[in-house]
Amino acid sequence: MVEAAGIDLLGLLLVLSLALVFGALAERVGYPAMMGELFAGIAFGPPLLGLVESSPALATFAELGVFLLMVYVGMEVDLHELFALGSMALLVAVGGFLVPFGVGYGIGVLLGFDAGASLFVGLAMAATSLATKSRILADLDLLDTRIAGVLLGGALVSDVGVLVAFAGVLGYANAGTVNPVELGIVLGRALAFFAVALVVGDRFLPAVWHRVEVLRERYGFVTETTAFTVALTVALVFAELADLAGLHSIIGGFVAGTFIRQANLEPGLYDHMERVIRDLALGVFAPIFFVTVGFDLTLDVFGSALGTLAVLVGAAFVGKIVGSWLFSLPTGLTSREGLVVGLGMNGRGTVEIIIASVALSSGIIGQQLFSMLVFVAIFTTAMVPVTMTWGVGLLERAGELFDADGSAIASADGSAAWSRDEPGGG
Repeated sequence: MVEAAGIDLLGLLLVLSLALVFGALAERVGYPAMMGELFAGIAFGPPLLGLVESSPALATFAELGVFLLMVYVGMEVDLHELFALGSMALLVAVGGFLVPFGVGYGIGVLLGFDAGASLFVGLAMAATSLATKSRILADLDLLDTRIAGVLLGGALVSDVGVLVAFAGVLGYANAGTVNPVELGIVLGRALAFFAVALVVGDRFLPAVWHRVEVLRERYGFVTETTAFTVALTVALVFAELADLAGLHSIIGGFVAGTFIRQANLEPGLYDHMERVIRDLALGVFAPIFFVTVGFDLTLDVFGSALGTLAVLVGAAFVGKIVGSWLFSLPTGLTSREGLVVGLGMNGRGTVEIIIASVALSSGIIGQQLFSMLVFVAIFTTAMVPVTMTWGVGLLERAGELFDADGSAIASADGSAAWSRDEPGGG
């Protein structure tokens, strides 16, 4: 075993190599790299072959990966676009959150899980994945369609809502009590964090970024590299504020990312910061996280808990589709469009796995439930390309595929799809 400064270099090399190879293979067949990285951790880690195992250094790198990943996710959220989203995306996001969350919590209670674990089951089912949808929509050449706009907007709002709810659920679960006073304190600390974060992000940070740009223009003191250091420092400050409020550091990282996005920096500086954070998160540290998540999974769930796993997968799949479909009906989307949007919202991936991992490390759920939630994420994400392809075919055959402006798109056989303004077009 080769070590340097207490780091198992051979283990790190193997994990990164496995992540690179299997992540690339997953993307080759149309799935997120995360799917391949998880498979590598399961196949070569303790669940199967046992050729690679976790270590304190890998655990640290994995935690850093989650943190940087959430900073990057926050940088992908434009608050102005979020508030400007139309009713279609907002309603779909609400339905895609409330229904699966309620179904997940209810099933958790029926299966005998305690309140904290049941809440995390609900959160995991309510989660969705913006990155997964972007890739699938691009592969199906649907980015200019109306359902793509609704899907991406709904996924964006849903991710933000899930992470905000996650902050409250984690605080409640850590409190370990239903005492109204204790719950009030937990809620108050969470609200205080978001209030302080808003003041710091909206009032203090713009002055910091302005000073950074002044130093860069007048003295050349601040380079692209030091600007990235400032951004990382800002993220760590928000993470510490979240920790002081009894929340997880990833909430602070996510909130920091959203305010970094709003900084209105000189494009060269911002593009460099985003590129470095993205490359560090997606290229190095997040792959370590997903491979090591595979180490913690137990395949026993396919034996002793297969029935429970099947119930959770089925509930997650149906709950997300029904919720998104029901809440899409008042928006003007056709019933078939609402169904296809629900199919697309079903991909979970990164956010669900991070939520489950935090719950496991906090002792709120055990290894078996953690494994089931990760497999729910894997199975539902794996079904999205297949079900979306079927759904788009359904829209084409019915003449209900519209571009972003609501104009009909020609069907697969070249005939024009009917317009919503024509008779029978509702």
